[in-house]
Amino acid sequence: MAERKTRTKEERIAEIDKKIEAHKKSIVTLEAKKEAILNPKPRTRKAKSVGAIIAKAKEAGLTPEEIASKLGVEI
Repeated sequence: MAERKTRTKEERIAEIDKKIEAHKKSIVTLEAKKEAILNPKPRTRKAKSVGAIIAKAKEAGLTPEEIASKLGVEI
């Protein structure tokens, strides 16, 4: 039979410390995911941005017909 090698206390403690560090890193990533779920980024709606573009075009003095012709759309 093969002889069994016994590890020293220091070797076993070092191994446990490595595992603790790995788990701490996992905890940090999980906490970041939890934070992202609790505080999601606000979504920008396309309708708002399109409305803002049309409002800016109207402020620039363009008529709806001119805006449509520049977009290549017929009204």
